[in-house]
Amino acid sequence: MSLPDWIVLGVTLLAIVAYGVWKSGSSKNIDQYLMGSRSMPWYTVGLSVMATQASAITFLSAPGQAYSDGMRFVQFYFGLPLAMIVLCVTFVPIFSRLKVYTAYEFLEQRFDLKTRALTSFLFLVQRGLSTGITIYAPSIILSTILNINTVYTTLFIGGLVIFYTVYGGTKAVSYTQLLQMSIIFLGMFAAGVVVVMLLPQGIGFTKALHLAGKLGRMNVIDWKFDINNRYTVWSGIIGGFFLQLSYFGTDQSQVGRYLTGSSIGQSRLGLIMNGLIKIPMQFMILLIGVLVFAFYQFNQPPLFFNRYEVKQVQDGKYAPDYKKLEDQYSVAFQQKKSKADELVTAMDSKDVGRINQANTALKQADAQQMTIRKNAIALMKKNNGKADADDTNYVFLNFVTHYLPRGLIGLLIAIVFLASMGSTASALNSLASTSVVDIYKRIINPNGTDKNYLDASRIATVIWGLVCIGMALYANKMGNLLEAVNQLGSYIYGTILGVFVVAFYLKKIRGTSVFIAAVLTELIICIMGYYKVIAYLWLNAIGCILVIVLAGLINVLIPEGGESSKA
Repeated sequence: MSLPDWIVLGVTLLAIVAYGVWKSGSSKNIDQYLMGSRSMPWYTVGLSVMATQASAITFLSAPGQAYSDGMRFVQFYFGLPLAMIVLCVTFVPIFSRLKVYTAYEFLEQRFDLKTRALTSFLFLVQRGLSTGITIYAPSIILSTILNINTVYTTLFIGGLVIFYTVYGGTKAVSYTQLLQMSIIFLGMFAAGVVVVMLLPQGIGFTKALHLAGKLGRMNVIDWKFDINNRYTVWSGIIGGFFLQLSYFGTDQSQVGRYLTGSSIGQSRLGLIMNGLIKIPMQFMILLIGVLVFAFYQFNQPPLFFNRYEVKQVQDGKYAPDYKKLEDQYSVAFQQKKSKADELVTAMDSKDVGRINQANTALKQADAQQMTIRKNAIALMKKNNGKADADDTNYVFLNFVTHYLPRGLIGLLIAIVFLASMGSTASALNSLASTSVVDIYKRIINPNGTDKNYLDASRIATVIWGLVCIGMALYANKMGNLLEAVNQLGSYIYGTILGVFVVAFYLKKIRGTSVFIAAVLTELIICIMGYYKVIAYLWLNAIGCILVIVLAGLINVLIPEGGESSKA
């Protein structure tokens, strides 16, 4: 990066941290530290909810996902608006009325302590793993720019987030997220405009999308019902609905965001805002990836986008073999570029036969180029069995660092940092609140003072920060980070959602019944996920339904024995 880029990056990061610390002030009790005194307006709630979900993974991996797999990932979010409506009608008023710190407090009031402890534990496991991935995402950027191992960049980023989260608590998180999302929207819009401007003369926005569509990248909607297909309209609406409902309704990292609203109405408006904006936002981010794909039809992309892994093979005994593949790749690209030019000319002529012929030739050239790339990846694995063979997380980063103008590179990289900081800070805040409220305050030290709980919250934030940094050091083994974080969530969210559905709507089912059902369901879901029995999004719906069905059956089979459900 150039000096102006470093200045933009440094000033942006320092300004965000300073602003959050300044606006948050000092927390004097656990309510201020974890809930921000429940004083946030709806727009702060909405942007905070969005920032928590839209981590660095979204802005780093989503364009790469679209580059390699097209637009179909947007269907993942189709269940989101429905989930927001259910949350506003059911979850928000119940949580707000009970004045809970965490979602899991309600479960003890409804069932018993062991059910509350189980769901808290499941959340801590899932969120701890996922947060490690969100810390790792921006460390890829620093690693690529500085050409150093991701271990050092992971430690730096994790330490920065821990600092301001420990100091300012949830207010620092919310206020920084408000500013972060404003900068993110501005920067991503600028990136999209620049991509179009960099396309060859005569290749505008519309023509670029048509060209990408010919190579299967504009596959936005898939109506075919296929339980083994990860992204269809049906998996998005049904599986995505259960995942989003569980994420926003039972994941403390999100519940903690909208519980800071100054009223039920403000919390609801914040969630509705998220439901209305999230799908268009995700569509635009994926569209940038498709435009980058079109750009690389006329400008040669690297044989492999992860420069760190490329350097490993170039410094090894297979360097001559890799050089040969690079030379073959360059020749194949020139052939492919000529076919892309022919297709553009054919599209201008509007001759259907000519278009189909040119499209077939382009697909053949693309397949030849992909064969060479696969050979390169195989060589990397041969050189180092632990090499990261998935470079989709580096596609957009490579484009940004090589083709965007000075200053804008620093801003785009700052955006990925900001997104990571926002989502990571929310996660650490929620992990601390769950650990302190649901475990420390309830089981270990129920008679402590406000200062005890405030100190415990800060200590828990540090501990979880270190745990998540440790997890981040292993995140490079998980492939595309965007898919990895959602896949991890799908193993657990359905079970937790099932427990809450029973708690809200099935008043006759007792605590022991739902506890046993949740344990059995989690075992079944983990086995299904491990053996890839079904596309992972469906695990959310299956987990929720299994808990409900098993809890009902167990409730009938096991005598009440003096235990009664709580109102």
